[in-house]
Amino acid sequence: MGSSALKQAGADSIWVPTECSGYAVEILDWQRVREALPENRITIADDQVAAIASAAGIMADITFPAGEPSKNLATYIGVLEQVANRRASRGTSVVAIGGGVTGDLVGFVAATYMRGVPFVQVPTTLLAMVDSSVGGKVGIDLPQGKNLAGAFYSPDRVLIPRDALTTLPDRQIRNGMAEVWKYGFIMSEGFIAELDAHPVLQADKVTDWMLQRCIEFKRDVVAADFRETTGARATLNFGHTIGHAIEKVLEYRDLLHGEAISIGMVREARLGELIGFCPAGTANEVESRLQRQGLPATHPVLRQPDELIAAMRTDKKSAGGKLAFSLISKLGACRLVPDVGEAEVRAVLAE
Repeated sequence: MGSSALKQAGADSIWVPTECSGYAVEILDWQRVREALPENRITIADDQVAAIASAAGIMADITFPAGEPSKNLATYIGVLEQVANRRASRGTSVVAIGGGVTGDLVGFVAATYMRGVPFVQVPTTLLAMVDSSVGGKVGIDLPQGKNLAGAFYSPDRVLIPRDALTTLPDRQIRNGMAEVWKYGFIMSEGFIAELDAHPVLQADKVTDWMLQRCIEFKRDVVAADFRETTGARATLNFGHTIGHAIEKVLEYRDLLHGEAISIGMVREARLGELIGFCPAGTANEVESRLQRQGLPATHPVLRQPDELIAAMRTDKKSAGGKLAFSLISKLGACRLVPDVGEAEVRAVLAE
């Protein structure tokens, strides 16, 4: 992190620049999060996280059913109408407390209510802390594909209650670690070495340093390509073209997001090998680390290539019906490959 970022955000914060200004990502605890929330606010959480927030002294004003199936048009409209019924003004902050689904959904509400109101993210899952709460992408899923309706809308502040991790089951920690490993695979062999040396299998092994490094990785990529116009930001989608397709075909059941992305990273690394984009053995390096983390490398849904490829064609990276993937050229480096043959994709799915 540069010295200017430290000056703007404070020693215990990370400053994330945006097109107009920027915002601070702060790693706190529940008490300090509660104290930092704006008074004029509407707090929104899913029905599971609402109980956790309540125990921390923060009451949810609006709730919705937990899970990716709620990230849809009907839930969005329902939450939007409840915000309007509470007579929220342009000075009312909309606060999202929860994981990636909540942040995406509530952020889209904040972006579109009165053409934009203040938005505060309080991520409570490891995955949301290191990935989805940072970067300013909000939105919902459509029947045709994941995240097809949305906006670029940055939060005014991200408040991370690191003690929320203690409420997560180990599976959710592994789920978030898929995105943590992704940063190493696409950006830093040194970070991979740190994760090798200090395995994170449970919440008490998550360090502030690890959270900070992931946030800094994402900040740097997003700052270089906020609106995804150069292909730089697309590198954050390593594993996501296949992973998102898996989620859609499974109707967002059976696998958590990070688990689907884990499978996607293994298959996309094999795809890179197949087309000669990365050295032989790269996929085994990826797979062995994810399996040690307790994450999956395969799933029976891979036996449905037609459905998976149809879903991949709706991916936002694709254009003109061509399949596009963010592939690693080696451990620690990644680039968008805009035109990959369907036969090669089918081959890695069939493995």
